[in-house]
Amino acid sequence: MAGTNRVFAAQLAGLPVFGPDGESIGKVRDVVAGLRLDQQPPRILGMVVELATRRRVFVPMLRVTSIEPNAVTLATGSVNMRHFHQRPNEVLVCGQLLDAHASLTSSSETRLTVVDAAMEPTRTRDWVLAKLAVRERSTRLALGRRRAAMQVLPWNEVAGLGLTDLTGQPQGAGQLLMLFDTMRAVDVAATVRDLPIKRRHEVADAMDDERLADVIEELPEDDQKELLSYLPEERAADILEAMSPDDAADLLAELAPAEQSRLLELMEPEESAPVRRLLAYSADTAGGLMTPEPVVLTPDATIAEALAHIRNADLPAALASMVFVCRPPTETPTGRFVGVVHFQRLLREPPAELVASAVDTDLTALRPEAPLAEVTRYFAAYNLTCGPVVDAEDHLLGAVTVDDVLDHLLPDDWRETGLHDVADSADLQETDRA
Repeated sequence: MAGTNRVFAAQLAGLPVFGPDGESIGKVRDVVAGLRLDQQPPRILGMVVELATRRRVFVPMLRVTSIEPNAVTLATGSVNMRHFHQRPNEVLVCGQLLDAHASLTSSSETRLTVVDAAMEPTRTRDWVLAKLAVRERSTRLALGRRRAAMQVLPWNEVAGLGLTDLTGQPQGAGQLLMLFDTMRAVDVAATVRDLPIKRRHEVADAMDDERLADVIEELPEDDQKELLSYLPEERAADILEAMSPDDAADLLAELAPAEQSRLLELMEPEESAPVRRLLAYSADTAGGLMTPEPVVLTPDATIAEALAHIRNADLPAALASMVFVCRPPTETPTGRFVGVVHFQRLLREPPAELVASAVDTDLTALRPEAPLAEVTRYFAAYNLTCGPVVDAEDHLLGAVTVDDVLDHLLPDDWRETGLHDVADSADLQETDRA
């Protein structure tokens, strides 16, 4: 890293990490620094790297051989597979330091907000947080006042960034949310899960409802409940409305009956109705697994209309694999279920043709009371990513997707431990953080 003199932490987040032979290791998610009680720059202990399995591990800085604008390279392709856990004397630079409030050492009245942090190498091959990019905060908003210019100051010219301040004072979350804008909801959820509770709450307060709903859907069950209980009840109801009905139902099913009823009452009736229907089914049945919002069209819709529906970028890939054809009404529970049209068939048909001409009427539908084992065999037998759920009168109730099935087949803690329970490697020792 001879040519690297300064690296800003926010620009480092998200960079791919490679081994010495170019093998992909994962992505940088944060930088770990050891805070000091004096005003000396903190030492950079290492990086939090997210592997392909979504497990987050610690990589010591001594293992980093180069930091380029588009990648980080390690000295070895072997990493310690132990899940990263933050220690009491450590700070996550992106997760905790950005947006922190501080002041000038020379003037405690000049209040600052940390925008970024610059890492620089020392002669001993260590890295330290040598400088901070800060912006002055104002207590009043003057008409026409421009936003304060950003300054890059040496660490010892900024006061108030001890461990107590980072864990005890409100930070805001503007810079962290800017990082999240470039990340998928599942990656944001993994980052939020690793944050201290106080910081997690600050991020939740700053996120808009739609984004927070997407993130909560990707969190483990205990973290979902903790975050929902923190939010004011009115906002919690808004978040539930923004979630997919099946995810909202799964979350509500884990709450105490009184809390569940209160939140359902606060939701808009048209939003709570499908959630209430899903709550009537056991969680390990087709009815409990299904989503009530598949793509439903009438037989006289055209192939072009069907393709336009499945092109919707907000539609999950599994639901986009199939169009359900029903007699009116098309809102679930629908009129009589006719059949399905697979998206590959849609691609082969003339756009002006009616979907009725491409319907697969031979595909067996699931009953809402079908147990998880039967649903699993159904997906394996028909090689599907999505399947219809109909009642005894052939009304379409919803659709089960393969990701919902996998969610219930995998261990409860799969979001926290990744896909593999890998033993710790002896290659990288925890003493690297001493």
